[in-house]
Amino acid sequence: MTGVSELNDRTEILAAQRNDDSFSTLWEELEWRGLIHVSTDAEALSNLLEGEPFAYYCGFDPTASSLHLGHLVQLLLMRRIQLRGHRPLGLVGGSTGLIGDPRPTAERVLNSRETVAEWVDSLGRQVSRYLSFEGENAARLVNNLDWTAPLSAIDFLREIGKHFRVGTMIKKDIVAKRLNSDEGISYTEFSYQILQGLDFLELYRQYDCKLQSGGSDQWGNLTSGTELIRKVEGASAHAIGTPLITNADGTKFGKSEGNAIWLNPEMCSPYTFYQFWLNQADADVIDRLKVFTFLSRAEIEDYARQVEAEPFKRAAQKRLALEVTTLVHGAAAAQGAIDASEALFGRGDLAALDESSLRGAVSELAQATGAVGTPVAQLLVDAELVKSLGEARRAIAQGGVYVNNVAVESEDRVLESGDLLHGGIAVLRRGKKTLAGVVAE
Repeated sequence: MTGVSELNDRTEILAAQRNDDSFSTLWEELEWRGLIHVSTDAEALSNLLEGEPFAYYCGFDPTASSLHLGHLVQLLLMRRIQLRGHRPLGLVGGSTGLIGDPRPTAERVLNSRETVAEWVDSLGRQVSRYLSFEGENAARLVNNLDWTAPLSAIDFLREIGKHFRVGTMIKKDIVAKRLNSDEGISYTEFSYQILQGLDFLELYRQYDCKLQSGGSDQWGNLTSGTELIRKVEGASAHAIGTPLITNADGTKFGKSEGNAIWLNPEMCSPYTFYQFWLNQADADVIDRLKVFTFLSRAEIEDYARQVEAEPFKRAAQKRLALEVTTLVHGAAAAQGAIDASEALFGRGDLAALDESSLRGAVSELAQATGAVGTPVAQLLVDAELVKSLGEARRAIAQGGVYVNNVAVESEDRVLESGDLLHGGIAVLRRGKKTLAGVVAE
């Protein structure tokens, strides 16, 4: 999409979002959606959310060039609170990103200042896609480097460090685990919770920020800010920790072989993104609809009945994939992913797909490379759709091989220039579901 059409698409998506008025309070809806794992005083928070507009924030550290699904949980929570009339602050950590919060097993690799600055810009643009920057409760982007860079080490220790007790700091779960590991923990990562506490204090002072949200695994860092505000300002502030999203079997959601599902389409294509949601298990899909879509309680309960009665139709998964892909990549990209998914399996025209959708789909398949004139039988072997040329020829003779969904009728069929869509891509299929991409040499 062009910049203008993408902006219009994003504006339409934001305008269509609503909280569900079947709930008596926003807090009740957040609990029903499974977004509250731990919090400060729940009653006080519920009253705060129903009261006068206030500022709240969530921080996003630039430890990579893109946000991922864990961040999307936070962005959608922020958006739900904004829809209630409150003012979101999206903090991108130009200073904390230079350190990184402690990992469970080992020290982070420290990235260069130039790399972190580039990632700050990238994440800031991504955060801006999910919040409204218009109206009386317009969102604002902030960077914690603005208040930490001018602070000397002595001032930091005198004004901030003195309020933290080492005994309390080492009891934080992540710190305790690292202290008991072979790797230990450096002072750099140990100090992270102080920096996050400073962020909350500064936002409280500058914007009267009263609430911070984050993953429940960040609870120690979240409460470092509420405690610092209480000690320094004598004021009350709040925190919400969202649950870590896991699948029904207990595995961490959004991870596959250690790789996150990124929100950047260059790192995870809209087709791959769509397929990820489409393949959610029946046991998980309703929880995903609650967290990652703005569908109403009535709509989601209806999908729950459909999952129970007709799971083979996968209606809930299809709606989930459509909603979240549209949210992240836009309506055109979502439709392109649907069209590509249909076309790959012979239910649509591969030639009609735009290049981005086709390349995204083919990138997920087994691959073979070949020049014009390469026998299709050889490509089947190279793509590992068959084990030998003999097996390839038999499959062709039996009518079970297709190039771009057109049956291969001759064992001598070769790759032709007309097979190469968008100048360089073809799709091989054996049977109904076994696919491979061919990329021209």
